[in-house]
Amino acid sequence: MAQQLDYHTIRAIFGRFQAAEPDPKGELEHVNAYTLLVAVALSAQATDVGVNRATRALFQIVDTPQRMLDLGEEGLIEHIRTIGLYRNKAKNVMALSRILVEAYDGEVPNSRAALQSLPGVGRKTANVVLNMWWHHPAQAVDTHIFRVGNRTGICPGRDVVAVERAIEDHVPVDFQRHAHHWLILHGRHTCKARKPLCGTCLIRDLCSFEDKTL
Repeated sequence: MAQQLDYHTIRAIFGRFQAAEPDPKGELEHVNAYTLLVAVALSAQATDVGVNRATRALFQIVDTPQRMLDLGEEGLIEHIRTIGLYRNKAKNVMALSRILVEAYDGEVPNSRAALQSLPGVGRKTANVVLNMWWHHPAQAVDTHIFRVGNRTGICPGRDVVAVERAIEDHVPVDFQRHAHHWLILHGRHTCKARKPLCGTCLIRDLCSFEDKTL
């Protein structure tokens, strides 16, 4: 675990991220808060590309919890069987859709506690929905952010909750809304797990990673 970087270095890092990508977007395709929630729930242990491929046709016919219930579990499975753990995910999607219809009038709640009470929705999924749909400065820490945070010293922590808190505590407030998107994109495309592309990294001189590649 790298040592926590100081405020000025972190501000410089996010200034570069912002200059390179002023308005970063999540890569999961969706048409409303409900389809975003479903897409994020399906993306656990799966790639965004794979989820998008599976949900593209699904979301053309299903964009509300009631329509998902009308489709039925087996109908959903036909669309998502290429996604890992699809049977368990289908059960969760049907269960959360029923709860949304019965307890929330078919609307997706915009509080973390309410979201996390839904089947198959953990803290990361809730934070993604809060950030991407309602623009809350919620930090959804995935494997990419956990790696980048610890490797660079931007937001080190021994677990995802610690990294989430480190982002909230150390990233300047004006970068909070997009912080997790910048970190995810950096982890996916530059600061890769097996062989980081340090030679082309825009924060190479600010990062505290000792084993930089050429």
